[in-house]
Amino acid sequence: MVARSVTTTPPPLPLWVMFRLGLFQMGLGMMSILVLGVLNRIMIKELAVPATLVTLTIAMHQFVSPVRVWFGQLSDAHPIGGQHRTGYIWGGAVAFTLVAYTIVQVIWQVGESLGQSGWNGVTQAWIALLGVLFAAYGICVSSSSTPFAALLVDVSEEDNRGKLVGIVWSMLTVGIVVGAILSGVLLQQLEIDTPIALLRSSVNQLFLTVLGVVLLLAIVSTWGVEAKYSRYAVRTTHPQRTEHITLGRALKILTANSQTWLFFIFLVLMTLSLFIQEPVLEPFGGEVFGMTIAETTRLNAYWGMGTLVGLSLTGFLIVPRLGKIQTTKYGCLAVAVMFLLLIVAGVTQQAWLFKLELFLFGIAAGITTTGALSLMLDLTAAETAGTFIGAWGLAQAIARGSATVLGGAALDVGRQLFGVPILAYSLVFCLPMLGMVLAISLLQRVDVSQFQQQSQRAIASVLAEDLD
Repeated sequence: MVARSVTTTPPPLPLWVMFRLGLFQMGLGMMSILVLGVLNRIMIKELAVPATLVTLTIAMHQFVSPVRVWFGQLSDAHPIGGQHRTGYIWGGAVAFTLVAYTIVQVIWQVGESLGQSGWNGVTQAWIALLGVLFAAYGICVSSSSTPFAALLVDVSEEDNRGKLVGIVWSMLTVGIVVGAILSGVLLQQLEIDTPIALLRSSVNQLFLTVLGVVLLLAIVSTWGVEAKYSRYAVRTTHPQRTEHITLGRALKILTANSQTWLFFIFLVLMTLSLFIQEPVLEPFGGEVFGMTIAETTRLNAYWGMGTLVGLSLTGFLIVPRLGKIQTTKYGCLAVAVMFLLLIVAGVTQQAWLFKLELFLFGIAAGITTTGALSLMLDLTAAETAGTFIGAWGLAQAIARGSATVLGGAALDVGRQLFGVPILAYSLVFCLPMLGMVLAISLLQRVDVSQFQQQSQRAIASVLAEDLD
């Protein structure tokens, strides 16, 4: 592969290529079901590991998120085979699928040790190893997903970015739905008190199947896209000197912009509030509504289908009419209302209302996500696209990791305080309402034009250091 000449103007990105790029996100959606749906439920419910410890261990894959900035800068400055993103995407995909399967095998060892010996040193050692593996998984995902998000900036323009985000993140939701359905089918034979041996065999087969599909999707989705459609070279104001933008200099450009800090904090609050329900949703279905593993896994399909509707409508209809900031604002308000309705569904214990609410929650989440991600890609400088994407990914990862831990911890606190499952879960669902209100107050101060002006001044200043 040969790097394209800076004088060549790439063709516009076709609609079908946007959908093909979405296959990568589809794979990540399937992975999220395996990690936060299947494994989370098994450890908390079937293996009886405390929820706080489970969520803290799983969250390790988010707490290593600072490496996202490094991987983003690495892909900016050090192309592989003449391309800035593709090699990192493929290598990371191979790594995170291998690590994910290893995690499953260690989880069985945790359960076996806990059942035979309780919380002795051997069990604690297995838990520690599990935390290390989840951290390794997070590093591998970051090495793939951060260059992928930067690739979306490289191949898109401001006028088609909302559409691209809507399509690509719709495919993420398709992956969640497909993963939920596939998991439900392969785990259909499992009941609430299924023997561990049968559970182990079924889950291992599920992971082998899904991980193979995810790896294939990562390769197919990005094959040849960067070479033909990337605008990285033609956008860069100093293409011959971008390799001199080291990590330190990239961070200097990043932190010189006041809008960067503002949007970073907004992303943390918004993402934290949106995903705090994720680690407790399956246990909620099991404890409050008496659902089996297959039934609680399929809950993600209702949420996913709603999100798919929200993403599709927002990218093609809502963002072009309301703009990215207003779309995000209304989405945040809708999410806050959905958490209130989630409590109502639990109090009434009507399963059909619970499923309907999850569908509506998904629509609100889709609106919020599309608006915020479209705005995120606008708040990215061409010369350091990977670094900025790494920073935004860091904000989201910190928030999702914190949401995982906070959700589990709040559930344990609620159980201690109230002793009644619905009240414990209601405590969890009240927290994101406040978070969304605070996020909206920050969003009102975001200004894209001010960001662009400050970024260009910072880039010019850093590059001028080479002339001194």
